[in-house]
Parts: sequence; C-alpha cells; structure tokens
Amino acid sequence: MTRTCAARVAAGALAASLLLAGCSSKAGDDGGEKAAGGVKTADGISGKTITLGVLTDMTGVYATLGKSVTQAQQLYVKQVNAKGGICGYKLELSIRDHGYDPQKAVAGYTELEPKVLGFAQFIGSPFVAAVKQRVDGQDKGLVLPQAWSSELLGSPYIRTIGSTYDIETINAIDFLMQEKGLKKGDKLGHVYFEGDYGESALAGSKYMAKKNGLTVVEQKIKPTDNDMTAQVAALKQAGVKAIVISAGPRQAASLVGVAAAGGFDVPVIGNNSAFAPQLLATQAGPALLKNYYVANPSLPIGADTPEAKNLVADYRKAYPKDSLDNGVVAGWAAITVFGEVLKKACDTKDLTREGVDKALLTISGFDDGFGVAMDFSDPKAASSKESAILQPDKDAVGGMKVVREPAASSDARSYTPGA
Repeated sequence: MTRTCAARVAAGALAASLLLAGCSSKAGDDGGEKAAGGVKTADGISGKTITLGVLTDMTGVYATLGKSVTQAQQLYVKQVNAKGGICGYKLELSIRDHGYDPQKAVAGYTELEPKVLGFAQFIGSPFVAAVKQRVDGQDKGLVLPQAWSSELLGSPYIRTIGSTYDIETINAIDFLMQEKGLKKGDKLGHVYFEGDYGESALAGSKYMAKKNGLTVVEQKIKPTDNDMTAQVAALKQAGVKAIVISAGPRQAASLVGVAAAGGFDVPVIGNNSAFAPQLLATQAGPALLKNYYVANPSLPIGADTPEAKNLVADYRKAYPKDSLDNGVVAGWAAITVFGEVLKKACDTKDLTREGVDKALLTISGFDDGFGVAMDFSDPKAASSKESAILQPDKDAVGGMKVVREPAASSDARSYTPGA
C-alpha cells in the first residue's frame, strides 16, 4: 500500500518556514509482513537488514560531538552484527549530516523517514521539534534524539535518553548552591541558545529562582554567536554570582575565557552539550580547568565501571586517531536502548514501528553501565531525573572527572516539566 504525504513544517524557534513534501511506501496493507521466523515487519526492514536513521552534525556547531556520537553507534552496529545481529537481522545505519542547519535537518528527516524503522540519532532540539507533529501524527517511528528539550515530552515516539534540559539545569543550580556559594538573594546569569534547547534549560533556572529566592539575568544568543564578550560584560555589570550556559562548546569556551581574562571570577556550569575536551588545548583551557563544570545525564566516558572501560578500549581500537569525549557515551546510550527495544520487539514477534513503540514502554530500570537507570514506561516523563556534575580535567580519560555522582536533587524530584 502506498501512502502519499505532504508536510509543512515550521521551525518557529529558528524563525524558518520550511515547506517539504515526500512520498513513502509502507509494506503490507495490514501494517506489516510476516518474515521467515514469523516476525511481523514493515518500514525499514528489507530482507534480513534493519535500517536505522542517523541525523547528525559533522560540520556545524556540534561537529566534534556529532562525530563521536555517530562513531559510537557505528561501533555498536559492528559489534552486534559480528554476533549475528538482533532477531536474525543485521543492523545498518543510514547517516546524513545536517550541519546544524534547519533546512538540511528537516530535509534529511523527510528523505530518510520512509526508508528506516526509526532514528537512533537526531541532533538538535529545534529540529526534532520541527518534525514532532509529523512523527506523532503519521510517521510513528521511534526517535531517540541527541536532544533533551522538555517540549519533546509527551510524544509516544520521541523519547529522550536521560534527564531533560530543565531538570539538568535544576540539578546544576543545586550544585552551585550546595557547593559553590550561590545563595538566596543572589543573581544568577543564564546564557542560552534561542529555541527549544535554551528555552527548556531556562525553564529550569526560573523554577530554581522561584524556589530558592534567586534572580535570573538572561542573555539569549544564536548558535552562530561565538564571541561572548558582550554577554560577559552584561553579566559582570549585573553582579551575577554564578552563570549557567546552555549553548555549544565554542560559546562555553568563549564565555569562560573572556570572564577569566577580565577578572570576573564566578563559577560557570553548562548543560551536557556545552563542552568538548578539545577545548582544553585552546587559550581557554586553563580557565575551563579552574572554573567550569558540566551537568551530564550520566557518568563520563572515563567512568570507573566495566562497561565504560570496555567501551574506551573498543572505541580506541576502532578509531585510534580520534579522541574520546562524552559524545561517545551519548551515542552509545541511545543505540544501546534502541537495540534493547528491538530485542523486546523480537520477543513479541513484531518488528513494525507499532511493535517497537510498544516494546519501549516495557523497559524500566535500564542501565547501560554509566551510573543512571532509565525508565521509558511513561512518555510524559523524562527517562531519568538524575545528573552527574563533571569538571574538565586534562588528565582524565575523555577530559572530564566526576565531582558529584549522578543524583536527582530534591528540587528536581519535586519538579514536573510544564507544570
């Protein structure tokens, strides 16, 4: 049966109107075909191969992390296929680089959607939000994004891996208050990307300000803004006692470096995508080592767990010329969850999109060895409310050490996104 679809997508957070149309062929009038083993299959499965989509950033603001995320997922696929695949099927990734460009991101989704079972990677909260209506309304393929906006919660098909940005920011500010001297009555700076990522993180800051008597001083920026001199000057003049940055690695390095050069000595903490270890070799390196922290959905790549050590060894063997960072962990976590979902769907003999979506709802307490158990049974909730607090360390594997183990602060536990 052939389904013709036309989609008008407005990426409002990016002020871009995108008109895209695509056609897809769906196998089987009953929503699926019976494979040789009695397993029901449809979209994204051809012969004995399951194809998963990857929409990544290899050339834009998150190029360094995008490469690590993608290579980790390629490593997982190689290892799984070497062991016979899943349910007798080999896995294959269909990869597109959108360069953190809204038109390329949505065009890539439109191209790949009819050809894949689901997406093991989709970098960029604004771009995922731009196709959310299509995913929920007609496509219904599982998307495990490299995006943690709370606006994605509630979708049965777009499921975040770990805490969302608002929850992560709540845990970050709790760390600032518990261990870095931020207190009631203080001003807190927040530098954030326009769009879903930054707005979601800002919601966490505003929640903490209301709960703890803080005042948030906002500085909104664009992904193309790389020099944070003006933002640092404004926050210094405002007298903030600490700063949260919800942006990319380049912006974080600029902010911390400019602040240090100007004698503005306040702690800065970023969301999970606001650091890359390559920054430690730049002029901002000393300042990052001294005064910068990152809230992260899990332990870092250099964690002292068997799973982390195995991943480090395997990744280094597969990609000896590339450095390790937490993009490896993020990519590995997402593809590992997708693999677990496929195994559950195989058990019920239903590898259609519907079968995969149902299988995810049965997964709770899933731990990939990086310190956080994830629960996917409720689409309205983040899969975790825990965050680890990390600090740059040039001697640590992956460039980050743990300064606070994964935990959910009391404010995070009592918080309901969107409430």
